[in-house]
Amino acid sequence: MSDKKRGFPKFVKIILLVVFVIGITVGYIGYSAFLGPSVTSKESYLYVHSEDNYHDVLEELEEKGIVKNIRFFDYVARVMDYPTAVKPGRYKLSEGLSNRRLIGNLRGGYQEAVKFRFENIRLKENFAGLLGKNFEADSLTFLEILDNEDVSEKYGFTEDNFFSMFIPNTYEIYWNTSPDKIVARFHDEYIKFWNAERKEKAAALNLTPQEVSVLASIVKGEALHKDEMPKIAGLYLNRLKRGILLQADPTVIFAQNDFTIRRVLNRHLTIDNPYNTYRFKGLPPGPIMLPSIAAIDAVLNYAKHDYIYMCAKDDFSGYHNFAVTQAEHLVNARKFQRALDARNIKK
Repeated sequence: MSDKKRGFPKFVKIILLVVFVIGITVGYIGYSAFLGPSVTSKESYLYVHSEDNYHDVLEELEEKGIVKNIRFFDYVARVMDYPTAVKPGRYKLSEGLSNRRLIGNLRGGYQEAVKFRFENIRLKENFAGLLGKNFEADSLTFLEILDNEDVSEKYGFTEDNFFSMFIPNTYEIYWNTSPDKIVARFHDEYIKFWNAERKEKAAALNLTPQEVSVLASIVKGEALHKDEMPKIAGLYLNRLKRGILLQADPTVIFAQNDFTIRRVLNRHLTIDNPYNTYRFKGLPPGPIMLPSIAAIDAVLNYAKHDYIYMCAKDDFSGYHNFAVTQAEHLVNARKFQRALDARNIKK
């Protein structure tokens, strides 16, 4: 039988088979390393800090089990020259994402912004804590800025009313944005919020935007229902115009720095504190909480009436009884006091 009829020698077939297997293996490894699903479902985001280097990123990926095979990731990262192009940020992780796509996002700095929403913030410390929880810088760094008189003056505020610059809303900000730039962003939004129309309404009340926010913080502290805010705002504006003490219970609670108080007593009213509107005329020096947009607009679009007294309703609905005269008010106050006694609310 001729060599042609006998076909390839056995050793050639073996070599071809080995080459084929090696080719398949190399192709599979290459596919798995570059294009195959790599990211697991263990984490939603990868946080790369400003001071992190490639080793730190690799360690984070391995410790948290973010990728299936850390060696594959390392190989692809070096091929794509990622170790020299580490960029800080908050990167969205999707299960099944390939190393090539993940590294492309990391290398390009294609991070996802934080949707930062805040409302019902009472103190600067609370706000600093929320900022520290959502962004790279810690809460102490943010608090130092919020308490910095030079920073507040830079933006046209006092140290006391600087807190009113932060308008409660939803903001999209990158996680690793510096605290100074985050504050600057809030100032930009404050300028946009206080448009010509709002400024004109504030001027018509003989109030600055900062003073409107301080009054709005009191309205927010009093009102459990948005639909009552304009009426409450009208009451306090009546008192301001007449030079009557505001006598707002939320300011007394703020002055006491005891937010567990449910029943303001006579002993609370004697505290010598500029936020105690039972002792000091006019508006306090700063907001007692961050006023909501609804509260600010309630002041600017206040309900016109003659009420100068109000007291919480005795049905604990969160609404108030309003009065023009002190005699009417005392009747309402006694009803509420009896209701508090019935529920054994003594303080």
